[in-house]
Amino acid sequence: MNLYDIEDALNLKEKDIKKLHNEYLNPSLVNTMKLINFDRVYEKALGSIVVDSEDKEYIDFLGGYGSLNLGHNPPSVVKAIERVKELPNILQASLGRLNAVLASNLAEITPGNLQRVFFCNSGAEAVEGALKLAKISTNKTKIIYCEGSFHGKSIGALSVTGRQKYKKPFYPLLPGCEAVPFGDITALLSKLKGGDVAAFILECIQGEGGVILPPEGYLKIVRDLCSKHNVLMIIDEVQTGFGRTGKMFACEHESVTPDIMCLAKSLGGGVMPIGAYITTENIHDKAYGSMDTAMLHTSTFGGNTMASAAGIATINELINEDICKQAHDKGKFLLTELNKLKDKYGVIKEVRGKGLLIGIELQGKNNKFLNKITKGTLNNLSEEYYASLVAGKLLNEHGIITAYTLNNPNVIRIEPALNINHEYLIKLIDALDNIFSDNQSFIKMAFSSIKNKI
Repeated sequence: MNLYDIEDALNLKEKDIKKLHNEYLNPSLVNTMKLINFDRVYEKALGSIVVDSEDKEYIDFLGGYGSLNLGHNPPSVVKAIERVKELPNILQASLGRLNAVLASNLAEITPGNLQRVFFCNSGAEAVEGALKLAKISTNKTKIIYCEGSFHGKSIGALSVTGRQKYKKPFYPLLPGCEAVPFGDITALLSKLKGGDVAAFILECIQGEGGVILPPEGYLKIVRDLCSKHNVLMIIDEVQTGFGRTGKMFACEHESVTPDIMCLAKSLGGGVMPIGAYITTENIHDKAYGSMDTAMLHTSTFGGNTMASAAGIATINELINEDICKQAHDKGKFLLTELNKLKDKYGVIKEVRGKGLLIGIELQGKNNKFLNKITKGTLNNLSEEYYASLVAGKLLNEHGIITAYTLNNPNVIRIEPALNINHEYLIKLIDALDNIFSDNQSFIKMAFSSIKNKI
């Protein structure tokens, strides 16, 4: 039997790590990441900086898809976990100390009368719990969701996610889930009038959809319509929560309180996996307010001691360091500078976002001769994966980590730690300016990618 221990794992060479990935994890993913040299191995991380095996430093502008609002390994969160290491971590036949405190803190910082919390381990699990809560508390089954949305890849969350690529291979999904265009009030109203809808689930900003913002005032109108038609409003703040958009929660930009809010990602400080939903006392008690129903929805690891400690420390750090203001100010600076680049370079189709959740939508350049000799490969790259090529150039030539959004591969996502140093923002702008100023840049990137593919 060939078992590795922790020291073995820490001493593995990069080639050995890649070999294990190919043999025991997902070789197709390894090959995909290899196309743009994303298959490297990192050895250290702190704040916005990660270091590879050759001691080269990189600035992380990806931020764990919104999980690293405080950056990598924030000392206050790591210290909190160390502080509780002697407490029982998982003991269901008891009342936990730390999950109770974390629930209280969440009720304190979330808007309106949101009070009752359910803890789990991820955003997808939070969405699953929210959907079940909506159905049991309303005694209705239909769920309305938005086209272009992303709520997770478990079956329930996938059923209310708006991209067919992720859904079609797993049909049939949950029945009674119907889509409407994001931002379209008329389409939503036509669905709500039937009186058979349990909930409408949406994101305040569609992160994976390409950082898509709804029309101004959309959330307020949705809130009013849901209340009027006795439909629960579920807001997914998994990616937008905890200061990401310049407010503690993105729904606060329109002073909206949902009936159920889904949370995860940065709640664990980027150190521990933790998710949650929070709802009102009334809705919770309709669903699980008796001894007979109290155990209908549970999670073995949900609200464990170490994850709860991480959550408590994260929230305190966010408040003490005024992270929301930092995200607002830095986001305003970045959006201004990125729009200057848009005016300068036609390859940038649009810049959009709020706070430090920013999308840069690109448009590739078609070259008939190169398309012919590459049998259309270049054209496919320009139409679908130009953003990934630019991300590869940012990584390999400028030491900046980014990626594209899942539902729109032509959008580069900018989602750094909210406490990122201002000088790193300037480095990103300078790097993009350098890339787009080279007229041959796309051709070079495309051929490099084609070479790797071959």
